[in-house]
Amino acid sequence: MDRIRTVRKAVIPVAGNGTRFLPATKAIPKEMLTIVDRPVVQYAVDEAREAGIEHIVFVTSRNKQAIEDHFDDTPELISSLTRSGKNAQISELEQMLPRAGSVSFTRQQAPLGLGHAVWCARDLIGDEPFALLLPDMLCHGGRGCMAGLVDLYRQTGGNVVGVEQCAPEDASKYGIVGKGTAVPYGFEVTQMVEKPLMGEAPSNFYLNGRYILQPQIFDILAHQPRGAGNEIQLTDGMLKLSQNQAFHAHPYDGRTFDCGSKEGFIAANVAFALARSDLGDAVYASVKDMVLSHEGRIRAA
Repeated sequence: MDRIRTVRKAVIPVAGNGTRFLPATKAIPKEMLTIVDRPVVQYAVDEAREAGIEHIVFVTSRNKQAIEDHFDDTPELISSLTRSGKNAQISELEQMLPRAGSVSFTRQQAPLGLGHAVWCARDLIGDEPFALLLPDMLCHGGRGCMAGLVDLYRQTGGNVVGVEQCAPEDASKYGIVGKGTAVPYGFEVTQMVEKPLMGEAPSNFYLNGRYILQPQIFDILAHQPRGAGNEIQLTDGMLKLSQNQAFHAHPYDGRTFDCGSKEGFIAANVAFALARSDLGDAVYASVKDMVLSHEGRIRAA
């Protein structure tokens, strides 16, 4: 086996318009909507850093300045907090601040799909493997999903995808992988099918928005014809890459919330709040009361 190169960089695409969350996203990037008290994009960055990623590349678009500002220093705010003696908040902000030079931003000028957004990061990634985290897909568990992908990648090299299991009848909603030989931290991918027809899915393991990809994907995406939605699809590029390179999958031992949907966003807020020692009990009591009240209205209807 060739030497397995370290995954040092990660791409986080944040160029989407967030139309499903209008009017909230009219002036605020959807990635800055908060799960409890942190913006969605912060969770993806924290997950990447936990996995040992050294450099984050954000693929942005117009009206995303708030994301750049979030990952910048704020001396005026720190001074105000210092005068107020709010040391805990200062410490939290300092821990979130990236090291100087460890974050880059590049533009996706036109909304041509996820594959095109990844391709826009090519010059900042260079000729090395990289992680890809879709910030809308928010992982919730004791350990971030990307750390597990890195563990698997260190064993196998090549390309690695994060997967979770869905109900078999829901497989037609997702990108599904075929399950092959088991390896430490995962299994070999035998095939990838985007939204298979009902009853034709090779398994119920779906792609959950976490990837480690080799740089050859950039050459493929550069010539990738537009696919579904008239966009350059990443899955199409990965299928072509899989003809010459191995893919493995890491089943995530947690739950991923699709924060690109209102239902997933609300569920993520509840789940993350319940997991907090300072909020969990109070949130549980409130949610329990609301559920009981809702059930009472249904019975009375």
